[in-house]
Amino acid sequence: MQLIFDGHNDVLYRLHTHAKAGQDPVAEFMNGTTEGHIDKPRALAGGLAGGLCAIYLSSKDLGHRQPDANGHYEIPLPQPLSHQPSLAEAMEIAAIAQRLDRAGAWRICRSTADIRRAMEDKIFAAVLHIEGCEAINADLDELETFYASGLRSLGPVWSRETIFGHGVPFAYPRNPDIGPGLTEAGFRLVKRCNELGIIIDLAHLNEKGFWDVARTSKHPLVASHSNVHALTPVARNLTDRQMDAIRDSRGVAGLNFAVTMLRADGLEEADTPMEDLVRHIDTMVERMGIDCVALGSDYDGATIPAAIGDAAGSQVLVEALRKAGYGEEDLAKLCRENWLRVAAETWQEG
Repeated sequence: MQLIFDGHNDVLYRLHTHAKAGQDPVAEFMNGTTEGHIDKPRALAGGLAGGLCAIYLSSKDLGHRQPDANGHYEIPLPQPLSHQPSLAEAMEIAAIAQRLDRAGAWRICRSTADIRRAMEDKIFAAVLHIEGCEAINADLDELETFYASGLRSLGPVWSRETIFGHGVPFAYPRNPDIGPGLTEAGFRLVKRCNELGIIIDLAHLNEKGFWDVARTSKHPLVASHSNVHALTPVARNLTDRQMDAIRDSRGVAGLNFAVTMLRADGLEEADTPMEDLVRHIDTMVERMGIDCVALGSDYDGATIPAAIGDAAGSQVLVEALRKAGYGEEDLAKLCRENWLRVAAETWQEG
């Protein structure tokens, strides 16, 4: 079994949503559930040893995907979220992460050594990530507090506007060249993340924002859960030029298991063959090289192929890649080592 360190999941969002309905998030994660994708039993069964766990705030006004007769759709960007309610909700989600850590349900990791120790101990290695920085104000004071609590990765935006930049909508077919780039506060955020050693995730950022980060950041470029635009032309996927920039920075892009970002027709159909995932991996490896491609499942945040099902089925993809000709050394890179290399460089280890 190839152990997987995954670039993106939304398990904290699911646990927080259920906690608001009265469920115990520690018990749900520890004991397992039939809902969602990730818990401790299913992660162990599928070799999902850890990952970047998002503090994600939902938009109540996010529309629904309604394809037209040609299968095309565009969900308008939701309205920006205000700071104080976002901060309060982000703190609630972060508190669940800390409770899971104290209970031994998972281990919050602040270094790659922490991740490797957790893997050896068979404890889920959780790295805290903020997906959309509405909880952080322009003075960046909250960033310091989140960093002290274990934050080691963030995306300046989700698919909406923030004070730091502009996201891309969920749209097919559409390119990511939509709207302006980073704001003045966004440039300050990038520079402070470089100083602290925080991964800057470009997954939901529009193209101008992508290039602003590429010109400003000293660290490898990361798109934690994005696929190939040339194969599936949704706005969230990466163009050839963007993949070239990730390659040139020795960064990493993580394959998103979301079927809408894998299928040539962009439809939300769970009956999506594993060949679609392999085709995206093959194209990313051909364009960027084996050292710059990884996994970013989007577990608990998207419809994933039925053949995988949930975290327990993670090795289904590994086996599909093995059958496609990837050897064990390359599989180790795709499954975990590329993430750990980029994390070590960004976190300024050794």
